[in-house]
Amino acid sequence: MTNIAIDGPAGAGKSTIAKKVAKALSFIYVDTGAMYRAMALYLYRNGIAADDADKIAAACGGAAISIEYRDGEQVVLLGEENVNPYLRTQEVSAMASRSSAVPQVRTRLVQLQQELAASQNVVMDGRDIGTVVLPNAQVKIYLTASVEVRAKRRFLELTEKGESAVLEEIAAEIADRDHRDMTREVSPLKQAEDAVLVDTSDMTIDEVTQRILDIVKEKTGIVQAHNN
Repeated sequence: MTNIAIDGPAGAGKSTIAKKVAKALSFIYVDTGAMYRAMALYLYRNGIAADDADKIAAACGGAAISIEYRDGEQVVLLGEENVNPYLRTQEVSAMASRSSAVPQVRTRLVQLQQELAASQNVVMDGRDIGTVVLPNAQVKIYLTASVEVRAKRRFLELTEKGESAVLEEIAAEIADRDHRDMTREVSPLKQAEDAVLVDTSDMTIDEVTQRILDIVKEKTGIVQAHNN
């Protein structure tokens, strides 16, 4: 199996790029956030309270979560059930925000993500995919951009939705998030030694996608299955 790991700081465009790369290669894009939500749904259905860390820790090992394509749609599976319709409910969101902080939940999900990567060609993005989750990935990308560029992107995103935003405040929040992610004790954000650095500050989404596809071809010989 071929695994592509994309890491980088918040606002670098990892998910957007990872989805486009996966589509171009006909790989599965592993939405790790959706897997945390599926875990939350499992816990909620088992009647476990969001603030009961001990019961969450004890129960999470029983969850079987995977991702596959069905009829052209990416489907998150809990056991054999497609749980896509339930992942954005208020109850699941509330459970996910609490349960994701329980170390045993993360341990179980990393195990499930590794099992998925062992059986499928995957593109996975996050902050410790190349360093912790998929240390043997054939292709590792560290996607970044300057704080200023990431702040501008976020500012435009918010203002296009009609929300008020202050560019300087967004930039300060991003810089603070970077510091927290890079200095946290468990799985800090860092570039894997064998990762290729891609700075997207002066690149379009399509240019970044093509750059990564070129890296994939160079390292694995795999070329895109269709135009992304």
